[in-house]
Amino acid sequence: MSVEEKIKEERLKKLKELEERGINPYPSKVKRTHIISEIIEKYSPVKEGLENVKEEFFIAGRMISRRSFGKACFFHIMDFSGKIQCFIQLPDVGGENYTLFSKNIDIGDILEVGGTLFRTKTGELTLRVMSFKLLSKSLRPLPEKWHGLRDTELRYRQRYLDLIMNRDVVNIFIKRNKIVSFIKDFLKSRGFVEVETPVMHPIPGGARAKPFITHHNALDIPLYLRIAPELYLKRLLVGGFERVYEFARCFRNEGISTVHNPEFTMLEFYIAYADYEYLISLTEELISSLAEVVNGGKRTRFRNNEISLEPPFQKKRFHELLSERLGADEKLLNDKEFLTKKCQEHGIAIKGFEEKGALQFLLFEKLVEDTLISPTFVLDYPVEVSPLAKRKEGSPELVERFEFFIGGIEIANAFTELNDPRDQRERFLAQLKEKERGDEEAHPLDEDFLRAIEFGMPPAAGEGIGIDRLTMVLCGVDSVREVLLFPLLKPE
Repeated sequence: MSVEEKIKEERLKKLKELEERGINPYPSKVKRTHIISEIIEKYSPVKEGLENVKEEFFIAGRMISRRSFGKACFFHIMDFSGKIQCFIQLPDVGGENYTLFSKNIDIGDILEVGGTLFRTKTGELTLRVMSFKLLSKSLRPLPEKWHGLRDTELRYRQRYLDLIMNRDVVNIFIKRNKIVSFIKDFLKSRGFVEVETPVMHPIPGGARAKPFITHHNALDIPLYLRIAPELYLKRLLVGGFERVYEFARCFRNEGISTVHNPEFTMLEFYIAYADYEYLISLTEELISSLAEVVNGGKRTRFRNNEISLEPPFQKKRFHELLSERLGADEKLLNDKEFLTKKCQEHGIAIKGFEEKGALQFLLFEKLVEDTLISPTFVLDYPVEVSPLAKRKEGSPELVERFEFFIGGIEIANAFTELNDPRDQRERFLAQLKEKERGDEEAHPLDEDFLRAIEFGMPPAAGEGIGIDRLTMVLCGVDSVREVLLFPLLKPE
């Protein structure tokens, strides 16, 4: 029998003893007058005269430590807002209650505690316990205090333990909540309307990705979990909405890495009568303001890099960066044979039917992206890899698109939206040919979307921001799993 199993067995015995004494170890009623942070904030500055505070405070939370001294015991109670030291002694609660506390209450149990405040000889604000009540008996031991949870995979599998033991982890998710709240306020203050669009799509679209497939029994049709909300949000532009946004749960049937999880959160927003240059200035304002609010300054430390988030951010052309990295003249980027050779040299798997724009993009992903540490807008992508973006005037082989990078990872993707239904149909048909050649991520033909924009979609710009990756950067953590409460893992 393992140590944990032995502890569980002992605690089950304690549980039975409590029930035999008529004590419900999982009661419903709780008397709670304060959260712990309220007490700390109000009374930490009070250095003298706490004995004159006659109020009795009732708190509720988990016991996370204890030190016993015969007929007295110090312990800490933690709720979501913080922790406080408590002191219990036999004269205050009586012999029967003190014996019950000593023998039947364990670290990890959730308690209601009532008492008054005082300071110990070391000056620590402490609750003198006059009464206590068991609210939930813990049957398994918490990890040892000083070692905590060091197994990274165990931390993700048992996130509940990670949250109990690691306040820094809790703070990441509090910060994530701040990020989302700030972005919503930022967009609403600029006239954007928050909307909700379907998660199950009859036709997957809006991004190059392999979808998850399910089946609707009543209609007897296949459905696809959303890979992006883009095509539905554009339908709203057709319908007369001019500024819309959605925090969308998206699903892509792809591998797992430090920057990929098959289920993720994407912010997408669209604005009529604007282009991608407008989105550059909006993104600069959003990111810098967000850093100020969340981090208290326009800097972050990410992957051992001190990064300034003070605008204006660097702006580079796609082909300029790629030619610099390859050490080749930009004209050579139009040579498919040259691009194919470079892909082979750098170990990039290709299928042989890729157009030059796709080869350029593969090389860019491999050679350039992780070098973009400072905030950088990469402008004007090949049309072959941007089937929903408007062509750049004077350069029809390019589109008005940018990707935004911080710390070597893509944070955002945006473009001036293609609203010419004739060009859009041609792009979809080209994508169908790619799909027939074996490209599982190519866009299918969406006739209803084409019908919608044939009614007239205003000139517009749209942007998608990966909230998980943005949170990584602002929190300074290396893996997307650190900012997902329950990342996808292999089954145990």
